[in-house]
Amino acid sequence: MDELLESVKKILQDKPLGSIQLFVLNQSWLGKTYSEMAEESGYGNNYIKEIGSELWQDLSVALGRRVTKKNLHLALKKHLQSEIGVQENFLEPKLGEESSLEIVSPDLFSASNIEFPSGPVALGSPLYINRPPLEELVCHELLYPGALIRIKAPRKMGKSSLLNRMIAYAKEQDYKIVYLDFQEADQDVFACLDKFLRWFSVNVSRQLNLLPCLDDFWDTEMGSKVSCKIYFEAYLLQHIEQSPVVLALNEVHRIFEHPNIAQDFLPMLRFWHEQAKQDPIWQKLRMVVVHTTDIYIPLQLNQSPFNVGITITLPPFTLKQLQNSALRYGLDCAADSEGAKRLAPLHAMVGGHPYLVNLAFYHLCQGEMTLELLLETASTPVGIYGQHLRELLTLLQKEPELMLAMQQVIATDKKVELDAIAAYKLESMGLVQLNGNQASAMCELYRLYFTQQLGMQNANPPSIF
Repeated sequence: MDELLESVKKILQDKPLGSIQLFVLNQSWLGKTYSEMAEESGYGNNYIKEIGSELWQDLSVALGRRVTKKNLHLALKKHLQSEIGVQENFLEPKLGEESSLEIVSPDLFSASNIEFPSGPVALGSPLYINRPPLEELVCHELLYPGALIRIKAPRKMGKSSLLNRMIAYAKEQDYKIVYLDFQEADQDVFACLDKFLRWFSVNVSRQLNLLPCLDDFWDTEMGSKVSCKIYFEAYLLQHIEQSPVVLALNEVHRIFEHPNIAQDFLPMLRFWHEQAKQDPIWQKLRMVVVHTTDIYIPLQLNQSPFNVGITITLPPFTLKQLQNSALRYGLDCAADSEGAKRLAPLHAMVGGHPYLVNLAFYHLCQGEMTLELLLETASTPVGIYGQHLRELLTLLQKEPELMLAMQQVIATDKKVELDAIAAYKLESMGLVQLNGNQASAMCELYRLYFTQQLGMQNANPPSIF
């Protein structure tokens, strides 16, 4: 995007672009409508259209060909390729398009140096698979003052891997980074809102290399939320000069389990985001909220941070992305259209789930088994997913209501209406996909395994333990 903007500036060298023109250009490139731009920027819809119209007219005159919002990608791609010599793969796909299969050097990896899939994919690892246009979209959203980005997906879908790449991008822009993982918080931190917000504020202070001085700003008469706001506004954001701060909040769903915290903390984040529209000090703060499920605690629409900003739901891998992943593991049998046909049964079995895909390719590239054997044993205790499946079963056994809900899901091929909390918890575990409160099994692997295991438990409970 930076190269694109530099190219447009050269094209319009006698007409410098202002911040609003750059905003319209950037958002148009990402496929946003004028209405979405107006809502996000606070400018009127007609004004945004007028800025866009003038921009396309200026580009048309400079390039000698008609440029519109709709043909922007094509027009600039032709110019970049002919005038600057940019390679074909420079431009990201448009919204809704997938990249073509990638050519991977066969000696990129050897089976002996591929790490077992566990945790986020390391920065710079060729094993990371982009899911266009998500990476480009979220990284460039960080550039906008007061941005609020929400990333949602079940466990092991790649949330932390994406978040790490956003943080790396922000560091390249010389932004300051604050990363908080709510799994690290002790249980007593959630005892009350005041204790939680003080823990939150101290952690942010430390990561900004500022000495915590909460007592200078905390006032019990004003309340914890106002005190926290003043602490950020009058101390933290004041002491970081002009550098923006990315506040990355991971595993936020843990807060959902504490209604006494969630009902105040989440609306507070929304209020901070809205303050950025009118207060320059809050424009320094860009928030990224990462969680596994939608919140199941009732919040008024005007209080929820989940209907403002930009929301990204990480999708499973498409068959083409799964095929690209196989090639990166050095599995030459995955190449061409025949390779796609060979991999289609695996895609159907695991539903494109990134962790399950990586686990399969790890074992295949080790030469431990054939794809046919892997699929034949996938849902059995001796298959490569045995430990993963047993962990999920153990979690279900600890909560009888979830066990009952999962039994309802696998008992039919149709979507099942579930209790909201049970539905969200099963989604968080990655066991089901939801349409409202209607649930279906996330993939064939889970349906087969739990049909067998839960059926066995009903028939002979002691055999499970």
